[in-house]
Amino acid sequence: MNTQQYAKQNKSFRYWRNRTFYSIMIGYAAFYLVRQNFSVAVPSICNELNINKIEIGLVMSIGGLVYGLGKFLFGLIGDKYSARYVMAIGLALSGIMNLLLGISSILPLIVIYYSLNQCFQSMGNPPCMKLLANWFGKTEFATRSAIWNISVHVGNSLALSMSPIILNHYGWRYIFYIPGIFCILLSIFIFNRLRDTPASLGFPSVAEIEGEIQEKKEKIKLSFKELTKSVFLNKYIWYISLANLFIYINRMTFLNWGPTLLQESRGISILDNKFKLIMVLFDFSGMIGSLIAGYLSDKVFNGKRIPVAIIYTTLTAIIMYIFKIISSTSLVLNSIIIIFIGFLLTAPIVLINTAAADFSSKETVASATGLTGTFGYIGTAIAGLGNGYLVEHYGWNSVLMFASISAIFSTILFALLLKKKK
Repeated sequence: MNTQQYAKQNKSFRYWRNRTFYSIMIGYAAFYLVRQNFSVAVPSICNELNINKIEIGLVMSIGGLVYGLGKFLFGLIGDKYSARYVMAIGLALSGIMNLLLGISSILPLIVIYYSLNQCFQSMGNPPCMKLLANWFGKTEFATRSAIWNISVHVGNSLALSMSPIILNHYGWRYIFYIPGIFCILLSIFIFNRLRDTPASLGFPSVAEIEGEIQEKKEKIKLSFKELTKSVFLNKYIWYISLANLFIYINRMTFLNWGPTLLQESRGISILDNKFKLIMVLFDFSGMIGSLIAGYLSDKVFNGKRIPVAIIYTTLTAIIMYIFKIISSTSLVLNSIIIIFIGFLLTAPIVLINTAAADFSSKETVASATGLTGTFGYIGTAIAGLGNGYLVEHYGWNSVLMFASISAIFSTILFALLLKKKK
């Protein structure tokens, strides 16, 4: 019997896993409301506070490094302690940091509060991966992860479409105030909804339902040292982590710099309704791309994540290069390219999360996901300061070329995993 069949037979189990699933979707979408609002505020912050792109890129880089380190740390904590507590507390603290960002007027304070916000943001993803692994079986994990990943696009789309409206009516500080207050209140709801494991409610574990051999409890309760050693000595997790670094260079190039890139190199103003439409289409295409990737992985490639990831990263390298050589201000042409980029960018990250779970054990899944996330946000740091330097000295086309090369490197690293069994 698999978990899907058990859920059909047991109404109470079905209710609790559905409740857990929609709660982590709502919760993780909310994390993006207090993360991606910063990219929309960047042009106004630079103009009002007289901050240049290299300085704002440094803010993004420091925040990215803090996020990455936090993701591994909270991955370990998520494996040892309650994912429910970690996620709810992280969302509340991110909301508080947004309130503090809203009252900041000097660069050092912006660095501090943005970095702390990124630290608390890192408390979102590892608990979600842990909860998915705890409540869903191996034959549905990638598909459920892809559906869960819709929350990324919903949150990102809401942040990028609502923030310009707030900016236009109230100014850039309210871009932080309004979602900050909302997420503090929502964290209470998330804490109320979540439960860590089926066993905490009296149900058998997913492994027991699917007939897997269970280890003794003494072996399952790994120490921090054992968790760290188990992950760090797994070379395949390192390949995945390095691939994630290059994928995040692409992802954060568009999430953090995208609004400024479109405004300065393609003539599409952040305050223009056309910009909001492009951002919605960007995220909608990302949802479709992630769902297709999850389906291909589970159903066409029989649970293999890597071949699908290679297809997506190869196409990413091509489309980034096309975007570079077609320096047109045509709204239609730019919209089509942005939609394709959106379709391709998020799916490899979903596949990396599921691959990290495949190449580790259930006891170390949050730690493995945390390590891959750490490298992802080293990529974020490189994309922040690196792209700030490139655009100041060589223009936006150099940024797109950098993104194309990064996609090629991620493809090579994925290729090293092709022959490895789960």
